[in-house]
Amino acid sequence: MRSIAVVLLLGLAGQAWGEACVIHSQGNQVDVKICQQNRSIPANLFRGGFCAPQLQGQKVEVSFVEQCPSGAFGECRNARVGGTPYQQDIFYYGVETDARYLKPACEQQSKGVWMAR
Repeated sequence: MRSIAVVLLLGLAGQAWGEACVIHSQGNQVDVKICQQNRSIPANLFRGGFCAPQLQGQKVEVSFVEQCPSGAFGECRNARVGGTPYQQDIFYYGVETDARYLKPACEQQSKGVWMAR
């Protein structure tokens, strides 16, 4: 019985519970801040891939937090990651008028639900 509990706990250890990353990117006339909150992405893949953008010519800062901070103007909830069964919530900070581009991308490409904040 004890070995079954250990196996179950080890299986859950690969899942991210209460994990998010704040990504702040700055470059030529670009200043973008988003937060990706993990729903079902394996922790190692979330930290090593999804939260490690390679943006040429831009300064990128990534910090890991338990949950995305308040102050977002919009959220794409249950966003599907293209070609995978994984989901995340993406919070957008900064220029609120960008919602006119982000909302359709959320709903059509990511199959998520747009929520204005």
